[in-house]
Amino acid sequence: MSTRFLGHAIHPMLIVFPLGLLAAAIAFDVAYLTTHHIVFAHVAYWNIVGGIIGGLAAAAFGLADWLGIPSGTRAKSIGAWHAIMNVLVLLLFAGSWVLRRPVHGHIPDQPALFLSFAGLILAVISGWLGGELVQRLGVGVYDDADLDATSSVAGHPVLEGVREPGALRRPHGTKRATSH
Repeated sequence: MSTRFLGHAIHPMLIVFPLGLLAAAIAFDVAYLTTHHIVFAHVAYWNIVGGIIGGLAAAAFGLADWLGIPSGTRAKSIGAWHAIMNVLVLLLFAGSWVLRRPVHGHIPDQPALFLSFAGLILAVISGWLGGELVQRLGVGVYDDADLDATSSVAGHPVLEGVREPGALRRPHGTKRATSH
């Protein structure tokens, strides 16, 4: 149901980069606002660029995963909202980037800051929805996942000998371990 690399879903691995870069852009904006050192505005600008590029890469894999979710499910609906919000996040940060681009030192004005801060707030909400997809609805989680599952690379032709000591498969028909 999800695109994978060595047994792990790709989309969740990629989202940490744009989310981190865009959040760091906000931190550098705050640093600029408090110190007025132009280097902070410049770093925020380039973090936005990297965050948008990383977000587009993550979006490609997210779309592929979303297409694999069965229609009519709660997961399909939440996945659609997650995607729409993330597109808006990228558009808000892109707008902030466009406003900073022609300015010497890429110093943000109030509209650029508003767009970035709005983008970060929306990213937090969308991130929660992404967590709901994985942790509550099990999107991208193996059906046989549990606390004693075999390694994700077990049986991989290149990594045949790599196994976790003592890893056992859950007996068929038993539920995976959950916490409440």
